[in-house]
Amino acid sequence: MGGATMSPPELYACLYVKEFAAQAVLRLRPELREKPCAVMEGEPPLQQVCSLNAKARRMGVLTGMTQVEMETFPAVTLLPRSIQGETATRMALLECAGSFTPRVEEASTAMAFLCVLDIAGTEKLFGPAATLAEKLKNSVRMLGIAASVAVSRNFHAAICLARGMSSRTPVTVIPAGVESAALAPLPLSVLALSAEHAEKFALWGIRTLGMLAALPEKDLIARMGQEGKRLRQLAMGNRPHLFLPVEPPTKLEEYRELDSPVEILDSLLFVVGVMLEQLILRVTSRMLALAALTIVLRLEAGGSHTRTVRPALPTNDRQFWIKLLHLDLEAHPPQAPILSLTLTAEPGSTSQVQMGLFSPQLPEPGGLDVTLARIRAIVGEECVGRAVLRDTHQPNEFRMEPFAVIAKHTAETACTQPRVALRQFRPPEKISATLQNERPTSFFLQKKRYIIEKAYGPWRTSGDWWNPEWWNVEQWDIVAHSAEGSLLCGCIVRDVTGNCWEMVALYD
Repeated sequence: MGGATMSPPELYACLYVKEFAAQAVLRLRPELREKPCAVMEGEPPLQQVCSLNAKARRMGVLTGMTQVEMETFPAVTLLPRSIQGETATRMALLECAGSFTPRVEEASTAMAFLCVLDIAGTEKLFGPAATLAEKLKNSVRMLGIAASVAVSRNFHAAICLARGMSSRTPVTVIPAGVESAALAPLPLSVLALSAEHAEKFALWGIRTLGMLAALPEKDLIARMGQEGKRLRQLAMGNRPHLFLPVEPPTKLEEYRELDSPVEILDSLLFVVGVMLEQLILRVTSRMLALAALTIVLRLEAGGSHTRTVRPALPTNDRQFWIKLLHLDLEAHPPQAPILSLTLTAEPGSTSQVQMGLFSPQLPEPGGLDVTLARIRAIVGEECVGRAVLRDTHQPNEFRMEPFAVIAKHTAETACTQPRVALRQFRPPEKISATLQNERPTSFFLQKKRYIIEKAYGPWRTSGDWWNPEWWNVEQWDIVAHSAEGSLLCGCIVRDVTGNCWEMVALYD
């Protein structure tokens, strides 16, 4: 008899970020990370401190302090709360957690980020649980966020331990079977109790999870119902849980509100540089590169200003992206001071070119993109790119499309037969033609008379019926010679509506 495959035992890693509102604001403000800062929320003048960093807490700042009370702390930098910034940071954290396992469940609160990773069976990829927890903490740290990671066989035990951990020990692993002992010294606040239950336990003198776990189960249920049983199971670390994973986000986006309206482009690019560092860090962890960037500027006068830059090849060169954005915003500047900006990126595969040993060095693709951006700023957006013929018979009709690198190359056989080249006049040369039996027999070009030996045509084209612009053209291919004997092969056309002749091209 074949034995059934044993599934690995449950193992969870809880990622907990305290003071999430403050960390989300300071994440894109590296110049303020070493200063005491507090985040305010609410409508003035009723603003209150909702989150703060450790340096502000050591100075005596507390959550709930009003604007007037904060005036007694002049050294503390006050920042407004950014809900959009918190959303972008939350997406980045979930994306980071998703790089370790696709099974991630989020249990965040209003002021703290919390998610739990199902890491059962990941030992062969990331090593022991302690090693994975350390790697997870370092990955989050690279995003500019300080977090705690707790690992346990029980889902709720990992959450309680992560909430009660100090910043001195950011990584903790609870061995199997000792969950109750590890949770015993933690305060009841790690259970996120309601105000009613917190007051009741305070009256009973219950202050820690160990004291709650020691209460008789039947007496606790008699006084608190099934909620008492649930809280006791949480305190003992044996509460069962049905894991409900969420799908990690795939949108690469960063948001930053500016402290004051910005009009100078260089000041804006300094902020963009910090946001780009985060986007490049996130795509690099996926072994990808940035293929396009879209910047949305919210303006003081209302509305927004949106620009997108897309180079020929994906790249993670930060200075290159800043240069492209700089040139694009110089050519298309916003019409009012900027209040906030959103930077959204599209990922693409990294470009790798296999060079031959004796192949000549090719120029950097990024240099071409920068050059094209400078040309666009001079001649206009619609005048740079490659010419693509329109679906019409009207002469000289084409549109400009951006240059694109075709990833899939097709092998083409070399043609050994000579081909005729066409040199087109821009603008066409006016000529005076003589007709016989409705066919051209001679013409004057640049004060020189040519006799037509052969004339092929006419090929007639006229305006599209759906287009209000009407045209009627008659084309001839001719072989002619001058009095001196010089040969000329070309294409002449006649505008039938105005009976005007033009030399439009020469065949070489």
